[in-house]
Order: sequence, then structure tokens, then C-alpha cells
Amino acid sequence: MAGELTPPIRAPYSAIVDRPKLSLPNGKKMAVWVIVNVEHWHHANAMPRAVLPPPMGQPLLPDVPNWAWHEYGMRVGFWRFVEVLKRYNITPTLAINGSVCTAYPRIAQAAHDMGWEFMGHGFLQGPMHKVPDQKTAIRDTIEAIRQVTGKPPRGWESPGLTETEVTLDLLAEAGIEYVADWVLDDQPVHLKTAHGPITSVPYTVEINDVVMSAVQLHASDELFKRGKLQFDQLYAESADSARVMAISIHPYLTGVPHRIGALDALCKYIAGHEDVAFHTGEQIHDWFQTQRKPEF
Repeated sequence: MAGELTPPIRAPYSAIVDRPKLSLPNGKKMAVWVIVNVEHWHHANAMPRAVLPPPMGQPLLPDVPNWAWHEYGMRVGFWRFVEVLKRYNITPTLAINGSVCTAYPRIAQAAHDMGWEFMGHGFLQGPMHKVPDQKTAIRDTIEAIRQVTGKPPRGWESPGLTETEVTLDLLAEAGIEYVADWVLDDQPVHLKTAHGPITSVPYTVEINDVVMSAVQLHASDELFKRGKLQFDQLYAESADSARVMAISIHPYLTGVPHRIGALDALCKYIAGHEDVAFHTGEQIHDWFQTQRKPEF
């Protein structure tokens, strides 16, 4: 059955203009969720991405400069996020590799103490199609998070948003209720799996510092400039039916000194709109279930 569930079958086409209106509670018209991605880049492996090419085109392990680039985010950049998010009373969703819970326990415990939502992000940073046993990796990630928070995560974001033809079925079987891999809408949608529906909460590859800073190599203030444009358009459209905006950040990118101000400015701008709610992924999932039932 899983092999028959291609992406168009899992996510039947739906034009946003044809849907019943979505309404947020308490007079809010739009939801914004901030996703902080914390990852474990194992020193013995090739790095998930690089800021410096290998000298003379000769790859070397350990890849100290690129490992250290990411490590800076875990040592310094993450704590800048903490200060900015506290300033605007934003509770984010923490997309966390299961192995971060033991490799960086200080970060995992701090996030739990602050009441952040934990979302599974694979066990070790690397694409799902290269994981030898996805079922075990999903199980181990859920258990690692449970050890820190006392409960399993309800959401999942695959590293690099990668899935195979069975990933979604394995996630649903493991009890995951929503995913962030399917960046196909401005509203949540239900996806078909072999174990019942799972919710896609709108994630982003556009307001995402990996794309802006590491791939497209934009200037340091791009997160604010693009984020403001994204917000303004979705805010206007939310007058008709509620939209969701995601902001995806990584400590080694937006957490550096020359970019952190852009995050601060964007949060300040959005927080100035009293009819906008900062929500976690699970809050958006739970609200959506009150608005629309699966059609399959």
C-alpha cells in the first residue's frame, strides 16, 4: 500500500480559494511559528553543508573548519536566539536531532526548561534516504526526546525535508501527528498515510536561513527584508481566511553577530500586530483539527 501512495495521492490537490474559511480563536487573524533547528554534525562524517570548500579540492576528515562553523552556533548562536525570542515572548518549536539530547544536553535541557516544543528532526543530521533503518531512527529520536521532556514529540521535520516512499507511513505508525516536510501550502492540510491521516503544518524553504544565507548567499539583513514582505502579504490574505507563516532559523547561520539583528527586527515587526498569534507547531495542528476534518 505504501508504494501506491505517491505525493499527489498523499496530498490531493486543493485550491486555497475553494476552501471553507479558517478562523483563529481570540480575534487573531494569522499564525506565525518560529522553528529553531538544532543539529548534531558528527565530526567523523562529511558535513551536511560547508562554508569553506576543501583546499585544492581535496576533501579531508575531520573537516575541522566546517564542523567548527556549525559548532559556533551551538556554543554561541543558540543563546542569541534565546535572548531575542524571550524579548518578544515567543515560544518556538525546536526541531532537534535525537542525538543532540546527549551530544548537547545543555541546549536540550534549556529548551525544555523554557517550555519550547520539541519536534523530531531525525536522529543524526543526514538525509532520510541514507538512513539504513528509518524505523529505528524514528524510534530512537522519539525516545531521546522523551528522555528529556517526559513525552514523545508530536511533530517531525526530516533533515533537509527528505523522505522516501515509506517515511510518512513510518512516522504515522510511530505516533507522529504532524510533519513539516511538505512545503506546499499556506494553510495546514491532511496527508494520507498507510496508518491514517497526518497533518502537514506549513513550513518554509523561502523564509529559511539555509536557503537565504547558505545557498543563495544573500546579505545579512535578508531575513528581515524577505520576512517582512512575506508577512505583509499573508497578513493581508488572512483577512479572508487564516494563513500560517513559518520562520526557520539555524544557530550557525542567523545566530551569528551580523545576522541576529535581522531576526530581532523581524520579530519586533510581527509582534507589533496584536491580531497575530505566535504559535508552536502543535498549537497550529490542534487548532486545525477544530477547523477541518480529514476527507479520507
